[in-house]
Amino acid sequence: MPNPIHSQQYRYRQWDGSQEIAELDADDVLKSLSDDLLNFGDLQQALRSMMQRGVRSPDGERSDGLRDLLQRLRQQRREALDRFDLSSVFEDIQRQLDEILDLERGTLDDRLDEVGPRPQPPSAQEGEQGELGQPQQQAARQQAEPQQRGEDGLTEEEKERLIEALRQRLERKTEQLEGLPEDAPGQMSGLREYEFENSEAKERYEQLLEQLKQAMMNRFFNDLSQSLQDMSEQDMDRTRQMIQDLNEMLEQRARGEEPDFDGFMDKYGDMFGDNPPQSLDELIEQLQQQAAQMQNMLDSLPSEMRQQLNELMQQRMGEMGMDSELMRLAQNLESLYPMRDMRNQYPFRGDEDLNLESGMDLMDYMQQLDQMERALEQVQYGGDLNNIDPDQLEELLGDEARETLEQLKNLLELLEEAGYIRKNGNTWELTPRGTRKIGEKALAEIYANLKRQSFGKHNVPETGRYGDRADDTKLYEFGDPFHLHLKETIGNAIFRGGPSVPVQLQPDDFEVYRAETLTQTATVVMLDLSWSMALRGSFQAAKKVALALNNLIRMQYPRDSLYLV
Repeated sequence: MPNPIHSQQYRYRQWDGSQEIAELDADDVLKSLSDDLLNFGDLQQALRSMMQRGVRSPDGERSDGLRDLLQRLRQQRREALDRFDLSSVFEDIQRQLDEILDLERGTLDDRLDEVGPRPQPPSAQEGEQGELGQPQQQAARQQAEPQQRGEDGLTEEEKERLIEALRQRLERKTEQLEGLPEDAPGQMSGLREYEFENSEAKERYEQLLEQLKQAMMNRFFNDLSQSLQDMSEQDMDRTRQMIQDLNEMLEQRARGEEPDFDGFMDKYGDMFGDNPPQSLDELIEQLQQQAAQMQNMLDSLPSEMRQQLNELMQQRMGEMGMDSELMRLAQNLESLYPMRDMRNQYPFRGDEDLNLESGMDLMDYMQQLDQMERALEQVQYGGDLNNIDPDQLEELLGDEARETLEQLKNLLELLEEAGYIRKNGNTWELTPRGTRKIGEKALAEIYANLKRQSFGKHNVPETGRYGDRADDTKLYEFGDPFHLHLKETIGNAIFRGGPSVPVQLQPDDFEVYRAETLTQTATVVMLDLSWSMALRGSFQAAKKVALALNNLIRMQYPRDSLYLV
């Protein structure tokens, strides 16, 4: 790039897509296209190649093409795989469970310490002392003396019984926690009916249940999962009914019937967020994409973690009374639109931890990268640029990517507006004007490579009859154009007959202007079709020569002929 401080100093940096490119015109685009067109002989293939690599501007800068966008997309996927540790999603759940159990165990231990150890029973030796042992004496005194009640209204005996009951309850809970399974699903199931002593542990357990509930619902209903924690039991009943009606609608579609989608949305449209689907196909696509997010996360986890996390999800579905309907929904979706194209196992190898919510967000991001990659690949090999969502591309790769897409679309518009290409059905074809322009380019390249020397000329020893009129004259012969030179003709008659009036003209007196010689040539280009021509890349040069000759002959020598052998 030129340095503004000194016009003769320059600095360069690698192209990254952010540099400004000189404005392209149709001739620049056609110039960039022509080599591929000559090489492939197919305008569609040449256009695809240009879209893949981008266009080089007159100042030498190259714009991004589809291939560059794909490379940047794949680089972002590699960076995500190198950055995150997906197994930490399940480890985070296990960590939360361990912390909840540690809090509860700590509270139980503290309260057992407050209660104190259980009193030891008296020994047999003490019971045999005297006529009445110590216990018997104490019992006798209690029977003989009225029991004293403290400020709390309880006697010592009642207090001891309450303390013993509390001690037994705390010990029973301690044994219950010690007896929990080692796996997370077993621990979550065991704590479901457990009464927490520690209020913080109880609150965190309920938060963990809420996370699992939202993740489970997010498997199908992203917008719905955001409001689960505010749902009343009546709202949950409505949600169950919605899923049941959705299943019936999908089963109607599977039977070839036409479901009442509008009626379904009138009844449940408010449950699908600010941008509800406009058709059943759109709804099914959304559901499948969200289901694929969870499935991809499960597939990317180690097998033991995958099994345990899936069990946790199944538990939450069962607790909400939706397990059968959601399983039915998954089967219906897979039957109508299999998600095999959406499923992918991601080999994450980073060390940055994730929780369940951020893991789902990461799966959404990875899925968008996959979708955009498929769209770009389809366009690379003959698809329509309009099939690429510019908003999604900008969200994934930034403003420069959107500008690149718009510029690639403008290339075709430039060529069409200049009259170089035209639409023929679903394909583009080169117009005669475009063909002539490519011939001019080929001719200019050939002349640019010729050695500069003195003016060339062709010496022709005789004049002709049918060319342009020359300045010298000759006596008229039969067949000559009658470009009469009147002065010479009258002079010839006077020289022959003498000066008299009137001047008598005879055929031999007529003198006419000479004419330039007109010649016609036939140019033959002979092509060798052996493999050596293809291996050396000579066919492209031969096509350039043929186009250049064709252009030259049409412009300068329209009577000549060009043949290819």
